[in-house]
Amino acid sequence: MSILASSKILVSGNFGNVCRLIPVRLQTTTTTTTDRNKNVDLNTCGPMVLDALLKIKNDLDPTLTFRRSCREGICGSCSMNIGGVNTLACLSKIDPSPGKVTRIYPLPHMYVIKDLVPDMTQFYQQYKSIKPWLRTKEQEGEQGKEQVGEKQHLQSVDDRKKLDGLYECILCACCSTSCPSYWWNGDKYLGPAVLMQAYRWIIDSRDDTHADRLDRLRDPFSVYRCHTIMNCTKTCPKGLNPGRAIAEVKKLLAGIAKKGQPQMNAMA
Repeated sequence: MSILASSKILVSGNFGNVCRLIPVRLQTTTTTTTDRNKNVDLNTCGPMVLDALLKIKNDLDPTLTFRRSCREGICGSCSMNIGGVNTLACLSKIDPSPGKVTRIYPLPHMYVIKDLVPDMTQFYQQYKSIKPWLRTKEQEGEQGKEQVGEKQHLQSVDDRKKLDGLYECILCACCSTSCPSYWWNGDKYLGPAVLMQAYRWIIDSRDDTHADRLDRLRDPFSVYRCHTIMNCTKTCPKGLNPGRAIAEVKKLLAGIAKKGQPQMNAMA
Protein backbone atom coordinates (compact mmCIF):
# COMPACT_ATOMS: atom_id res chain seq x y z
CA MET A 1 0.00 0.00 0.00
CA SER A 2 1.32 3.42 -0.90
CA ILE A 3 2.41 5.75 1.87
CA LEU A 4 2.01 9.49 1.57
CA ALA A 5 5.35 11.24 1.41
CA SER A 6 6.11 14.81 2.31
CA SER A 7 5.80 17.63 -0.18
CA LYS A 8 8.63 18.17 -2.62
CA ILE A 9 9.39 21.54 -4.20
CA LEU A 10 9.83 20.81 -7.87
CA VAL A 11 9.88 24.19 -9.51
CA SER A 12 11.43 27.47 -8.51
CA GLY A 13 11.67 29.83 -11.44
CA ASN A 14 10.55 33.03 -13.08
CA PHE A 15 7.40 33.78 -15.03
CA GLY A 16 8.13 37.18 -16.48
CA ASN A 17 9.58 38.94 -13.45
CA VAL A 18 7.70 36.81 -10.92
CA CYS A 19 9.30 34.09 -8.83
CA ARG A 20 7.20 30.91 -8.97
CA LEU A 21 7.10 27.76 -6.87
CA ILE A 22 5.29 24.58 -7.83
CA PRO A 23 5.30 22.04 -4.98
CA VAL A 24 4.16 18.54 -5.90
CA ARG A 25 3.01 16.18 -3.21
CA LEU A 26 4.26 12.72 -4.09
CA GLN A 27 3.22 9.21 -3.18
CA THR A 28 5.90 6.63 -2.59
CA THR A 29 6.16 3.08 -1.30
CA THR A 30 8.86 4.05 1.17
CA THR A 31 8.56 5.98 4.41
CA THR A 32 11.52 8.24 3.70
CA THR A 33 11.91 11.06 1.21
CA THR A 34 13.99 14.16 0.74
CA ASP A 35 12.94 17.57 -0.47
CA ARG A 36 14.64 18.60 -3.69
CA ASN A 37 14.64 22.04 -5.26
CA LYS A 38 14.62 22.34 -9.06
CA ASN A 39 15.10 25.74 -10.69
CA VAL A 40 13.15 26.20 -13.91
CA ASP A 41 12.84 29.30 -16.03
CA LEU A 42 9.15 29.20 -16.83
CA ASN A 43 9.75 31.58 -19.72
CA THR A 44 11.30 28.62 -21.54
CA CYS A 45 8.14 26.50 -21.38
CA GLY A 46 4.46 26.98 -22.05
CA PRO A 47 2.00 28.66 -19.67
CA MET A 48 0.21 25.51 -18.51
CA VAL A 49 0.97 23.35 -15.49
CA LEU A 50 1.54 20.39 -17.80
CA ASP A 51 4.21 22.38 -19.64
CA ALA A 52 6.07 22.91 -16.38
CA LEU A 53 5.77 19.24 -15.42
CA LEU A 54 7.10 18.17 -18.83
CA LYS A 55 9.96 20.64 -18.48
CA ILE A 56 10.89 19.14 -15.13
CA LYS A 57 10.68 15.56 -16.38
CA ASN A 58 12.62 16.22 -19.58
CA ASP A 59 15.37 18.44 -18.19
CA LEU A 60 15.57 18.12 -14.43
CA ASP A 61 13.98 15.08 -12.84
CA PRO A 62 13.21 12.11 -15.13
CA THR A 63 11.81 10.15 -12.17
CA LEU A 64 8.75 12.40 -11.93
CA THR A 65 5.81 10.31 -13.11
CA PHE A 66 2.45 11.49 -14.43
CA ARG A 67 0.02 10.68 -17.23
CA ARG A 68 -0.45 12.88 -20.29
CA SER A 69 -1.25 12.52 -23.96
CA CYS A 70 -3.20 15.00 -26.10
CA ARG A 71 -2.33 18.28 -24.29
CA GLU A 72 -5.65 19.68 -25.56
CA GLY A 73 -8.19 18.71 -22.89
CA ILE A 74 -9.53 15.82 -24.96
CA CYS A 75 -8.03 12.60 -23.59
CA GLY A 76 -8.40 13.22 -19.84
CA SER A 77 -5.06 11.60 -19.05
CA CYS A 78 -3.46 14.46 -17.10
CA SER A 79 -6.18 14.81 -14.47
CA MET A 80 -4.78 15.76 -11.06
CA ASN A 81 -5.49 18.04 -8.13
CA ILE A 82 -4.03 21.50 -8.77
CA GLY A 83 -4.42 24.18 -6.16
CA GLY A 84 -7.08 22.14 -4.37
CA VAL A 85 -9.22 21.60 -7.48
CA ASN A 86 -9.47 18.47 -9.59
CA THR A 87 -8.72 19.51 -13.16
CA LEU A 88 -6.54 18.82 -16.19
CA ALA A 89 -2.92 19.93 -16.11
CA CYS A 90 -3.04 20.78 -19.82
CA LEU A 91 -5.91 23.24 -19.23
CA SER A 92 -4.67 24.73 -15.96
CA LYS A 93 -2.60 27.89 -16.33
CA ILE A 94 0.31 28.66 -14.05
CA ASP A 95 -0.77 31.53 -11.80
CA PRO A 96 1.77 34.38 -12.28
CA SER A 97 0.68 36.22 -9.14
CA PRO A 98 3.62 37.29 -6.93
CA GLY A 99 4.23 34.87 -4.10
CA LYS A 100 1.54 32.50 -5.34
CA VAL A 101 2.33 28.83 -4.73
CA THR A 102 0.65 26.15 -6.84
CA ARG A 103 0.34 22.80 -5.08
CA ILE A 104 -0.14 19.69 -7.19
CA TYR A 105 -1.41 16.36 -5.88
CA PRO A 106 -2.69 13.14 -7.46
CA LEU A 107 -6.46 12.74 -7.67
CA PRO A 108 -7.73 12.39 -4.09
CA HIS A 109 -8.99 9.25 -2.36
CA MET A 110 -7.48 6.83 -4.85
CA TYR A 111 -4.62 4.40 -4.51
CA VAL A 112 -1.52 5.95 -6.01
CA ILE A 113 0.81 3.94 -8.22
CA LYS A 114 3.55 6.56 -8.22
CA ASP A 115 3.81 10.34 -7.91
CA LEU A 116 0.82 11.80 -9.80
CA VAL A 117 -0.43 8.49 -11.23
CA PRO A 118 -3.57 7.13 -9.50
CA ASP A 119 -4.85 3.58 -9.94
CA MET A 120 -7.88 3.90 -12.24
CA THR A 121 -8.73 0.18 -12.28
CA GLN A 122 -11.87 0.46 -10.15
CA PHE A 123 -13.08 3.49 -12.08
CA TYR A 124 -12.83 1.70 -15.44
CA GLN A 125 -14.40 -1.47 -14.07
CA GLN A 126 -17.39 0.56 -12.97
CA TYR A 127 -17.56 2.20 -16.39
CA LYS A 128 -17.52 -1.23 -18.04
CA SER A 129 -20.34 -2.41 -15.77
CA ILE A 130 -22.88 -0.04 -17.39
CA LYS A 131 -22.20 -1.54 -20.83
CA PRO A 132 -21.29 1.77 -22.51
CA TRP A 133 -22.16 0.87 -26.06
CA LEU A 134 -25.25 0.85 -28.27
CA ARG A 135 -27.43 -2.15 -27.47
CA THR A 136 -30.50 -3.37 -29.36
CA LYS A 137 -32.89 -6.26 -28.89
CA GLU A 138 -31.84 -7.57 -32.29
CA GLN A 139 -28.30 -7.91 -31.00
CA GLU A 140 -29.12 -9.34 -27.57
CA GLY A 141 -32.36 -11.27 -28.16
CA GLU A 142 -32.75 -15.01 -28.44
CA GLN A 143 -32.13 -14.87 -32.16
CA GLY A 144 -29.13 -12.59 -31.95
CA LYS A 145 -29.10 -12.24 -35.71
CA GLU A 146 -27.75 -8.73 -35.97
CA GLN A 147 -23.99 -8.40 -35.68
CA VAL A 148 -22.43 -5.32 -34.16
CA GLY A 149 -21.65 -2.84 -36.94
CA GLU A 150 -23.76 -4.70 -39.48
CA LYS A 151 -26.41 -1.99 -39.78
CA GLN A 152 -26.63 1.75 -39.39
CA HIS A 153 -28.88 3.05 -36.64
CA LEU A 154 -30.61 6.28 -37.59
CA GLN A 155 -31.43 9.17 -35.27
CA SER A 156 -33.33 12.41 -35.71
CA VAL A 157 -31.68 15.77 -35.14
CA ASP A 158 -33.80 16.45 -32.05
CA ASP A 159 -33.04 13.04 -30.52
CA ARG A 160 -29.37 13.61 -31.19
CA LYS A 161 -29.50 16.94 -29.31
CA LYS A 162 -30.58 15.08 -26.16
CA LEU A 163 -27.05 13.67 -25.94
CA ASP A 164 -25.40 17.10 -25.85
CA GLY A 165 -23.73 17.71 -22.52
CA LEU A 166 -23.31 13.97 -21.98
CA TYR A 167 -21.22 12.43 -24.74
CA GLU A 168 -18.45 15.02 -24.28
CA CYS A 169 -17.28 13.35 -21.06
CA ILE A 170 -13.60 12.36 -21.36
CA LEU A 171 -13.56 10.02 -18.33
CA CYS A 172 -10.86 12.00 -16.54
CA ALA A 173 -12.44 11.09 -13.15
CA CYS A 174 -12.13 14.66 -11.87
CA CYS A 175 -15.81 14.66 -10.89
CA SER A 176 -15.91 11.24 -9.27
CA THR A 177 -12.82 11.86 -7.16
CA SER A 178 -14.23 15.19 -5.96
CA CYS A 179 -17.42 13.53 -4.67
CA PRO A 180 -17.54 12.77 -0.91
CA SER A 181 -20.11 10.02 -1.52
CA TYR A 182 -17.66 8.36 -3.91
CA TRP A 183 -14.90 8.68 -1.32
CA TRP A 184 -17.03 6.87 1.25
CA ASN A 185 -18.70 4.26 -0.98
CA GLY A 186 -16.45 4.01 -4.02
CA ASP A 187 -16.79 0.24 -4.12
CA LYS A 188 -20.59 0.39 -4.53
CA TYR A 189 -21.55 3.88 -5.66
CA LEU A 190 -20.81 4.28 -9.36
CA GLY A 191 -19.93 7.95 -9.11
CA PRO A 192 -20.82 10.99 -11.24
CA ALA A 193 -18.80 10.18 -14.36
CA VAL A 194 -20.11 6.63 -14.76
CA LEU A 195 -23.70 7.59 -13.94
CA MET A 196 -23.66 10.41 -16.47
CA GLN A 197 -22.54 7.93 -19.11
CA ALA A 198 -25.21 5.48 -17.98
CA TYR A 199 -27.81 8.21 -18.55
CA ARG A 200 -26.28 9.00 -21.94
CA TRP A 201 -27.03 5.45 -23.13
CA ILE A 202 -30.38 5.18 -21.35
CA ILE A 203 -31.84 8.15 -23.27
CA ASP A 204 -30.24 7.35 -26.63
CA SER A 205 -33.17 6.89 -29.03
CA ARG A 206 -31.30 4.15 -30.90
CA ASP A 207 -30.86 2.01 -27.77
CA ASP A 208 -33.91 -0.06 -26.84
CA THR A 209 -32.51 -1.79 -23.74
CA HIS A 210 -33.12 1.12 -21.37
CA ALA A 211 -35.32 -1.00 -19.10
CA ASP A 212 -32.45 -3.42 -18.50
CA ARG A 213 -30.03 -0.55 -17.99
CA LEU A 214 -32.29 0.95 -15.31
CA ASP A 215 -32.82 -2.42 -13.62
CA ARG A 216 -29.06 -2.72 -13.20
CA LEU A 217 -29.12 0.50 -11.18
CA ARG A 218 -31.99 -0.47 -8.85
CA ASP A 219 -30.12 -0.92 -5.60
CA PRO A 220 -29.40 1.31 -2.59
CA PHE A 221 -25.87 2.24 -3.65
CA SER A 222 -25.35 2.49 -7.42
CA VAL A 223 -27.29 5.77 -7.80
CA TYR A 224 -28.86 6.78 -4.50
CA ARG A 225 -25.61 7.56 -2.69
CA CYS A 226 -25.66 10.83 -4.63
CA HIS A 227 -26.66 13.58 -2.20
CA THR A 228 -26.46 16.45 -4.72
CA ILE A 229 -23.35 17.96 -3.16
CA MET A 230 -22.55 19.10 -6.73
CA ASN A 231 -18.76 19.05 -6.42
CA CYS A 232 -18.88 17.06 -9.66
CA THR A 233 -20.45 19.87 -11.65
CA LYS A 234 -18.22 22.52 -10.13
CA THR A 235 -14.97 20.73 -10.94
CA CYS A 236 -15.70 19.27 -14.40
CA PRO A 237 -13.01 20.63 -16.76
CA LYS A 238 -15.40 20.22 -19.72
CA GLY A 239 -18.17 22.26 -18.11
CA LEU A 240 -20.61 19.34 -17.94
CA ASN A 241 -23.30 18.74 -15.31
CA PRO A 242 -23.14 15.18 -13.93
CA GLY A 243 -25.41 16.17 -11.04
CA ARG A 244 -28.29 16.90 -13.39
CA ALA A 245 -27.76 13.62 -15.26
CA ILE A 246 -27.92 11.69 -11.98
CA ALA A 247 -31.14 13.51 -11.05
CA GLU A 248 -32.65 12.44 -14.38
CA VAL A 249 -31.66 8.82 -13.71
CA LYS A 250 -33.37 9.01 -10.31
CA LYS A 251 -36.54 10.32 -11.96
CA LEU A 252 -36.52 7.43 -14.44
CA LEU A 253 -35.98 4.90 -11.65
CA ALA A 254 -38.84 6.40 -9.61
CA GLY A 255 -41.19 6.42 -12.60
CA ILE A 256 -41.56 10.20 -12.44
CA ALA A 257 -40.17 10.46 -15.96
CA LYS A 258 -40.14 8.08 -18.90
CA LYS A 259 -37.91 7.74 -21.91
CA GLY A 260 -39.53 9.38 -24.91
CA GLN A 261 -40.34 7.53 -28.09
CA PRO A 262 -37.80 7.97 -30.91
CA GLN A 263 -38.86 10.41 -33.61
CA MET A 264 -37.76 8.05 -36.35
CA ASN A 265 -37.27 4.33 -36.79
CA ALA A 266 -33.63 3.65 -36.04
CA MET A 267 -33.62 0.68 -38.40
CA ALA A 268 -35.35 2.42 -41.33
